[in-house]
Amino acid sequence: MIRAVMVINTQGKPRLAKFYEFQPVEKQQELIRSVYGVLSSRAENVSNFVDAESIFGPDTRLVYKHFATLYFVFVFDSSENELAMLDLIQVFVETLDKCFKNVCELDVVLNYSKMHTVMDEIIFGGLVLETSSTEVMKAVEEISKLETASNAISLVPKSVSAWRNR
Repeated sequence: MIRAVMVINTQGKPRLAKFYEFQPVEKQQELIRSVYGVLSSRAENVSNFVDAESIFGPDTRLVYKHFATLYFVFVFDSSENELAMLDLIQVFVETLDKCFKNVCELDVVLNYSKMHTVMDEIIFGGLVLETSSTEVMKAVEEISKLETASNAISLVPKSVSAWRNR
C-alpha cells in the first residue's frame, strides 16, 4: 500500500502532501521535514530508493525522483514494488506535463486542485488505480469539462435571482 505522496521543492516547501494513513498535521509536517532532510543530503548519483523505516516505521520504503526544482516522493510498504513506484512517479510527472505543457513549480502552485485531481486518478486510498498517462488525462479532461459546465450552470440561477430581486 502507498502510505504517502509528496512533492517538495528544493527549499523544503511541500507542494503536495497526501497521506493515505491518518497522521495529525504536526506529525505530517515532521515527516515532510524528515523526508526533505534525507533527500537534500543525498548525492545526485546515488539510488532513488531509500529505506524509510527510521522515518515512517517498520516495513516502509521511499522512492523519489528529482525533476528541476521538485522532488516527487512516494512512501510505501513491502506490498508494492520499488520499480513500479518509480514508474508511477514517471506517469504522474508525464501526466502533469500533458496538463500544463512542460510542468514547472509555478504550475503546481497555481493549479493545486488539478494536481490533486491527477493524483486521485492515479492513486486512491493508497491503492494504484491507473498506470496509463493517456487514460488519466482522459479522466482529468472529463472532470474539467464537468466542472466548467457546473460552474456555468451555477452562475445562471444566481444571476437570474439577483436580476429578479431588483
